[in-house]
This record gives sequence, structure tokens and C-alpha cells, in this order.
Amino acid sequence: MTVNTPLCFRGKKILAPMVRVGTLPMRLLALDYGADIVYCEELIDIKMLQCKRVINEVLETVDFIAPNERVVFRTCERERHHVVFQMGSADAERALAVAKLVESDVAGIDINMGCPKEYSTKGGMGAALLSDPDKIESILTTLVKGICKPVTCKIRILPSVEDTVNLVKRIEKTGIAAIAVHGRKKEERPQHPVHCDVIKAISEAVSIPVIANGGSHDFIKEYTDIETFQKATAASSVMIARAAMWNPSIFRKEGLFPLKEVMQDYIKYAVRYDNHYTNTKYCLCQMLREQLETTQGKKLHAAQSTQEICEAFEMADFYEETTAIFEAKKTSSETETQGEDDQMEDPDVIKMAVRFDKREYPPQITPKMYLLEWCRKEKHPQPVYETVQRPLDRLFCSVVTVAEQKYRSTLWDKSKKLAEQAAAIVCLRALGVPEGKLCEGETHLINKRKREDRECLNNRDHGEDLSEPSHKKANFIAETSDMNVAKMPR
Repeated sequence: MTVNTPLCFRGKKILAPMVRVGTLPMRLLALDYGADIVYCEELIDIKMLQCKRVINEVLETVDFIAPNERVVFRTCERERHHVVFQMGSADAERALAVAKLVESDVAGIDINMGCPKEYSTKGGMGAALLSDPDKIESILTTLVKGICKPVTCKIRILPSVEDTVNLVKRIEKTGIAAIAVHGRKKEERPQHPVHCDVIKAISEAVSIPVIANGGSHDFIKEYTDIETFQKATAASSVMIARAAMWNPSIFRKEGLFPLKEVMQDYIKYAVRYDNHYTNTKYCLCQMLREQLETTQGKKLHAAQSTQEICEAFEMADFYEETTAIFEAKKTSSETETQGEDDQMEDPDVIKMAVRFDKREYPPQITPKMYLLEWCRKEKHPQPVYETVQRPLDRLFCSVVTVAEQKYRSTLWDKSKKLAEQAAAIVCLRALGVPEGKLCEGETHLINKRKREDRECLNNRDHGEDLSEPSHKKANFIAETSDMNVAKMPR
């Protein structure tokens, strides 16, 4: 397929992929300071395939959200033509599926073939791929043929120069746009000298751009050192990791900014894009390094929220102003969406603004159970739930029908189950029926559960074979009791 992007890998200064560091705030800051291309941290293919793509209108970002609602990858328009998505993968088809998932939001796709850490290699990814050239060829060829964006990979050098050059030549034939080479063997660490001669041999052996990486310890202390490292390796471009992690203004032609200013710039992006405070804190600690024992370093170490981080850096006003703007945008968006919902829905639906919070209910007791029990007692058909998902933010809303009357919550929930429980609460409250909350005290259904649990324990004490707990077998048919419920008008 034809590459239809202006991304070029010659003569570039590049932010390297770094775990926990290469999140959106750092990538944007590096671009501000002069980086041409930024790589995200390595993200594992299996995790990405579980994500859903969501447009975040409040932050103006594109988010890839895991089933547990954690943001796995966040990007924005500012970096769309500069960010390369690096993934960890040992399977060509999975790699292609992930690439297609993110392709429209990034400038390129990279496969990590150099990470020596166990979390990467144990799955056959990272540096483990270096011993499997056939798999490397399969993954890269599949990607090059399957997507429109340029494909790259990042490797470490092999024990011999000859083997390394031969591997890179084979990789070049897959059609990738560039190759990044960390000039150390997989068992070597940052304190070991970078092998510029091996990177140079690779640069002279292939025609695709070679991106030199690994020069932070021996070469790169300021901007002019980037060119020195590039010349020593004869590479087309230079990729910077730790030197950029310590001070991302390493990309400034005019020279390094004072660290305090850099950290404040980073915090602004962290707040602006709602970066998780633990990630923000980690990146700031990497910048402070030997200053962690200072008063400010101790305040940072003690911070347990983004707000506290801002306070530690005398940015409390910025935090308050920014979060107030977001709250206003969120309220406006919800009001607009609610208006659209109200125009579209059945006017006969009874609505309330409620959410289900399981902490307010006893274990194994839910509003849906109470509603089902009430329907059976009143000889109504069992409740019918109709649930829809809103494309805008992937939230759910459920409408429950009981005795031909519909009920729903006006608040949208992050799962189908929560939305159905909220609809049940609306129905129960409209009917004046207990919903099972802890504050209501013990009711018929709770007492019934307790009896079933006691029976289950007694049966086990007597050695009976219980392949299934008794409460799983219960059908909640009403017993002779005085359940305090209201009757629905017929």
C-alpha cells in the first residue's frame, strides 16, 4: 500500500520510546522544544486490542480505553503528524489489528525489537525477536502491506557486527521506512559504552534511514552533542531517551531551559490533558534526580494527587483555573447531549437522575433483584431492559419496562450492568418500593438471602454435596410475608 504521510526519518531529532515516560505530556513538551518526531511508550498488542477508541470532547483528545476504564493511549491533533505508535508484539496478525486500530490517529507504527526487560521478552516480544528473524520478517511485511502509514522497528545490536548487519539487511527488504538501532547488546546496560562503530557499519550497509540511539550516557549532554553523536554513527537521525527524560529541552537549538521552568511546562501539559498523577509524579522525579532530597523534592514525593503536585510547584492557581474550564466544558457537553436525548426519547418514560453504587447495598443484593421480586409478588411480567450505547462517549443507558410503563435514569453509565441497575432504581423509587439499600435496614429479600446462606453452611457441615450455592438456585418467588411495597395502579 502507498504511504500517504509526509513523515520523514532523515535529519531528525527524535524522542525515544520510554516506558512510563513517553506519555502525552512528555511527547508534546518534546515537540515544543524542537523534537521532530516523538515515539510513545511501548504498548502491548493484546492490551490494545481490548481497548475502545473514544473521542474525548472535553480534553479534545482521542483516547484508547481499556475495559477497566484506564486510558492506555491518549493522543491529540497537535502530535498527529509527529507521533509514532510503538507496540510490543510477537504475532503478525495481532500487530496488524492494533496498527489498523490506531492508524488514523498517528504518523507511523513501530515494533519494539530491542527491549531486554522480562515483561517484554517473556512473551516473545522486544529483544526476544532478535533471535527469530523469520518472525521479524513476518510481522514487518504484514504491517507494511496492511497499512498506509510508515512502519519502523527498533533493535539492539547482536553479538557480532556481521550478524547485526545481515539482520538489518533482511529487515530492510520488508519495506520498512526506517530502523532505529540502540548501540548496545541486549545484556548491556546504560553504563556500558555505546557501540558507535556497529551503528556506523549498519548505516553504511543499508539505504533506509538509520536512527542512532543510546548516546545519552557517552555523548548527549546538550543540543550540539546530538550532531556529534550523529556524525560518530553516520546515522540519518538521532533518537534520544534518557537525556530527554532528564530535561526534554535538550531538543532546543538555543540551549537547555532551567529545570524548574521545564518541570512547570510539563505540569501544565499534565493538567491540561488529565494525566494520571502517578505518571506525572514519576516523570518529574526523573527530572529532579539528585534534587529529590530538597524541600521541593520531598513535597513532590509526598504528593498524592495532581492538585498536590501543582501546589508543590506553586501552580495551584493554574490547576484551579484549568479544572474549572474542564468542568464547565463537561457540564456544557452533558447539557447539550441531554437535550438531544430528550428530543429523541419517548416523553412517557419516567426519569430520575440516579446511579447505582454497590457500596450502598448489602453483598449479593441489587435493585434489579428487588424489582424482579416485586413483579413476581404483584403477578406482573418480569422486567424488560432495553440498553443502548451512545457512540459519542461509549456510555450506556437502559430503559426498563414494568407493567407497560418505562423508566430510566437521565445519567449515562460506563457499563450495561450499571445502566440496568440505575433503571431499576428509578422504577422502584417511582413506585415507592424498597430497593435494598443498607440504610433501609433488613428486608424480606435480605433475610431470605441470609436464610439461604445459613442453609448452605449447615448442609456443608453435614457433608452434603453442594455443587451450587443455594442462593444460585433460588428463583425469588415471594413467600408468605408482609413485604412493605406499594401496588402499581392497574
